[in-house]
Amino acid sequence: MESKILKAVGIDPGILIIILFIFILVLIGLYLQINMQYKRLKSSYNYFMKGEDGKSLEKSMKARYAEVGKVIDAVRKNHVDIQMIKEKTAISFQKVGIEKYDAFNEMGGKLSFALTMLNDRNDGWIINVMHSREGCYAYIKEIVKGESHVELASEEKKSLSAALYNDVLKVK
Repeated sequence: MESKILKAVGIDPGILIIILFIFILVLIGLYLQINMQYKRLKSSYNYFMKGEDGKSLEKSMKARYAEVGKVIDAVRKNHVDIQMIKEKTAISFQKVGIEKYDAFNEMGGKLSFALTMLNDRNDGWIINVMHSREGCYAYIKEIVKGESHVELASEEKKSLSAALYNDVLKVK
């Protein structure tokens, strides 16, 4: 079977059939790919819409949106509360150091101690309590920015150092 048109153009009918066959295979592949995408989309749509009509879906979305608004308000309130807590804890005593010692040689058991309490800015107090047979004596010294304007005893220096360097409550 010879075609005068194909002969005039110079195309072999066998090659034309092979090209058309390849074109049909490509179209079948594209159809299968589009069909699979459509099935996935339809499955997603059916899952999203299952048991819902347009009105109830709209109500559901409004309810979820309202819940999101409540969560955002709660997050904002928590942020304010956290800032307030940070401000309050900055001035509270956070660093503690203690040094136990024998104030007088005749007393045993290390009943005397120097207690340092500092806030976040290293401001606070050193309380030195000395125990003797005659009584108990307590002295307090102010600490500003980690330093004292009054001379410190060696036990008080150790207690201050323990508080400053976070050796919290290491009793010796």
